[in-house]
Amino acid sequence: MTLRRERLWAALVGLLAALTTVAVGDLVSRFVDAAASPLFAVGSWVIDIVPPWVKDTAIALFGTGDKVALLVGLGLLVAILAVAAGILEYHRAPWGVVLLVVVGLVASFAAATRAGATIDWLIPTALGVVLGAFVLRIGSDRLRRWVATDRHGQSAHATGLDRRGFLAALGVSAAVAVVAAGAARMMSGVQQAADAVRQAIALPTAATAAAPIPAGADLGIPGVAALVTPNDEFYRIDTALQVPVIDAAEWRLRITGLVEQEIELTYEELLALPLQESVVTLMCVSNEVGGDLIGNAVWLGYPIRELLARARPTAGADMVLSRSDDGFTASTPLSVLQEEDRDCLLAVGMNGEPLPLEHGFPVRMVVPGLYGYVSATKWVTELRVTNFATDAAYWTQRGWSAEGPVKTHSRIDVPAAGRRVSAGTVAVAGVAWAQHTGVTRVEVRVDGGAWQEARLADAINADTWVQWVYEWEATTGSHTLEVRATDAAGATQRETRLPVIPDGAEGYHTITVAVE
Repeated sequence: MTLRRERLWAALVGLLAALTTVAVGDLVSRFVDAAASPLFAVGSWVIDIVPPWVKDTAIALFGTGDKVALLVGLGLLVAILAVAAGILEYHRAPWGVVLLVVVGLVASFAAATRAGATIDWLIPTALGVVLGAFVLRIGSDRLRRWVATDRHGQSAHATGLDRRGFLAALGVSAAVAVVAAGAARMMSGVQQAADAVRQAIALPTAATAAAPIPAGADLGIPGVAALVTPNDEFYRIDTALQVPVIDAAEWRLRITGLVEQEIELTYEELLALPLQESVVTLMCVSNEVGGDLIGNAVWLGYPIRELLARARPTAGADMVLSRSDDGFTASTPLSVLQEEDRDCLLAVGMNGEPLPLEHGFPVRMVVPGLYGYVSATKWVTELRVTNFATDAAYWTQRGWSAEGPVKTHSRIDVPAAGRRVSAGTVAVAGVAWAQHTGVTRVEVRVDGGAWQEARLADAINADTWVQWVYEWEATTGSHTLEVRATDAAGATQRETRLPVIPDGAEGYHTITVAVE
């Protein structure tokens, strides 16, 4: 057998050992907590420790597929380490096992530092590493035995026995890994079961219904973002690598901190309160100029200000630190949550149904006028009244601004950038937003010429986006189109391009089209 073939077999042993480690760890985590799964624990840990620019780059490249990209990347890293462990164990035993144990220690640390972790969370990784090390050791030993009989010219019978012994060991290892992975997948049906329970919940009728959407709010132009974003198309950006599965019957919200009266609220108690409906646009601070990390929905919930009034914040409080079930935190100005004319909600419904699991079921926050990183906490379990001088939230600790008011923006949806259109009248259209102030004017500029006013659709309210259209008499050639919006206070969005960090991107959305 050639050295190259030996190393290929050794690499395969390493890959099977890694697969066994991950599969067994994932299976055992189903009996402990899904978040204790080695791969997911490491993935969540990576999300926490990477610099903000890495997160922004990932979102820019992969959008809402950033978590899939992370898992694929981790899978590739595991495969590389597995190959290295297999070759090391074959040539320099026990260093392959040592490498596997070191990786296991990293995964154990990641699991132990997750929100809500207990000592039991170390068990999945520990058992996975033990079985993976066993596979690595046995496979490497049998490979060496096969190679030795082959090199020393022993009988074909002896060589065949050693070869079959090695292949049998690989086969058993592969079977164990596949069965463990399959069993873990079957047990992961808890998310589907939870979704079935969610869909069976009958939300109460809103005590205060949202105002009817004006007939002129939708311009009906193909390609322009829908006035209300369907749930399955609503963007999702959060730090949860696995969607938390929360039993609504067990959910509790606690209001703590600088308050005269701490409050604890159950899901049933929340649904029994006089709920209100509000149409609100949410957007991610990572949304680039012209980006699509924004969506508009009809939310059903209870005003946060009413709960805060019951808790009675004390002097010196100026911030509410909201906490998610997965450990994420957001810092929201207390004054914003207390405003009478701002529909800050503990939301239980989205577009006529209970919140989807990935959008915060059973309860999330919806705060108009602030970017999601400081307000839109999903799977919320605590509101701690505190102050900015004392506490810092998840993204504030990573270099983002403590307060994140939404900036005025406009976007061209049609024609799409780089699209070819026919000469003549072309509808240039899109959406614009200036949350909690409202948009009063949108203008379009062609090839750096004079600004031309677009026609605005009727606004639903000041907290939602508004559609707009400009009828452009297009001539043949390549043309550059720009758009800008002005809010109800008379402030026009700024032209100078700014990156998303630390408090949101700025600049005119600009596209180029070819007219034939």
